[in-house]
Amino acid sequence: MVLSFCDKIILAPMVRIGTLPMRLLALDYGADIVYCEELVDIKMLQCKRVINEVLQTVDYIAPTERVIFQTCEREKDRLVFQMGTSDPERALAVAKLIENDVAAIDVNMGCPKEYSTKGGMGAALLSNAEKIEKILKTLVNGISKPVTCKIRILPTVEETVNLVKLIEKTGVAAIAVHGRKKEERPQHPVHCDFIKAISNSVSIPVIANGGSQEIIREFQDIEAFRSVTAASSVMVARAAMWNPSVFRREGLLPLEDVMRDYIRHAVRYNNHYTNTKYCLCQIMRDQLESPLGRKLHAVQSALDICEVFEITSFYKSCQLSQEARKLSLNINVQETPETDDNEENHDIVQMPIRFERKDYLPQVTPKMFLLEWCRKEKLPQPVYYTVQRSLDKFFRSVVTVNEKKYCSTLCDKSKKLAEQAAAIVCLRTLGLPEGKLGEEESNLIRKRKRGIQDESVSLAGTQGGEQIRKRLHNNEKFDDLKD
Repeated sequence: MVLSFCDKIILAPMVRIGTLPMRLLALDYGADIVYCEELVDIKMLQCKRVINEVLQTVDYIAPTERVIFQTCEREKDRLVFQMGTSDPERALAVAKLIENDVAAIDVNMGCPKEYSTKGGMGAALLSNAEKIEKILKTLVNGISKPVTCKIRILPTVEETVNLVKLIEKTGVAAIAVHGRKKEERPQHPVHCDFIKAISNSVSIPVIANGGSQEIIREFQDIEAFRSVTAASSVMVARAAMWNPSVFRREGLLPLEDVMRDYIRHAVRYNNHYTNTKYCLCQIMRDQLESPLGRKLHAVQSALDICEVFEITSFYKSCQLSQEARKLSLNINVQETPETDDNEENHDIVQMPIRFERKDYLPQVTPKMFLLEWCRKEKLPQPVYYTVQRSLDKFFRSVVTVNEKKYCSTLCDKSKKLAEQAAAIVCLRTLGLPEGKLGEEESNLIRKRKRGIQDESVSLAGTQGGEQIRKRLHNNEKFDDLKD
């Protein structure tokens, strides 16, 4: 079914906002179409397409193992992929890569910010009609899905209408128009008269954008903006960022209800907590100094967020469900980290842990802490058994310490991160320090120093051991040590 852009209410592309959880929330509340955030062609061409059977998503993963773009079956027929590009061939390559996972492809020709314009993308294209024409024709002729573009207005109505007529001739399915000039910002009034002139000049659907600051506060205002611009459809950006329930015909929901709905999607699809936190802060923009806002500022994980909003049980339920799917899939592909004597996984101590470098003392890792503790206790050094799953190329590690096994229930993007997570599970289970910021460094160093002196443990034979020994002796920090 070909996506229609007539009589639609649309979530606009917004950097850091337009990720999967927010798009799904907009659909929940009544949006007809959702755009992803602008993704640059060069970055997308470096990605590998991976079907994530655990989350039931399609993930586009960069060489760094970061998920650049994620989508799922539910939004497939209503998702528009917006790309930043300045090159017809690269644009076509991205469109061919992505077209089977989305409903349409959009070219960003309106973003005025430097990250978009510096490569000749976004609003920089507005002064190059020849390149606009070539990019759009290449896409229209090269893929089977509808092609659209999003622009800002030019200095005069006449110039803008002429550009839009040129765009119409390329065969695009629709054009979104942000009713501000490239040098204007949200505090400037939206030029509804420009959008109306465009709507009256072309036969393809025109999508009006830019009404959040002055016009759109709730659902009824969307229709008012459509009426004053004579547009076919309306695209909502900041009003949806501030309260996604703006798409509800029944009216706005309380912000805390909206935030909980958003968090549930974020947890279900393993959205990185920093992005989740950012989106929640946009919703709470006027309440960040409230007790709830201050708690939100302090969170350092998805679990922390769920605790703040009192939905911890949902988080735990999702973790258990995902772990069950992971274990099932791992067994199917014979990649489950198994013990030497085929013990069952319930004999492994497990926690949903990730190693976040920024949360730990510089250059001192949980693995180092665990190794040092084993040496102090005259135990065999920790043994890590790490496997990479074929379904998403992520890693999971089991560490054996004193004949007991520990692992994180969460898979990670690298072998090193997975092993650090396993070490953290062990250290926390044993009630040992792990080097995390906020621990009492002076007490920790003093205890470690005393342990070395009392037990006569030598670190000189380990990598960096002599440096550690000297710093412990002098009660120095570990800022320049390597793992």
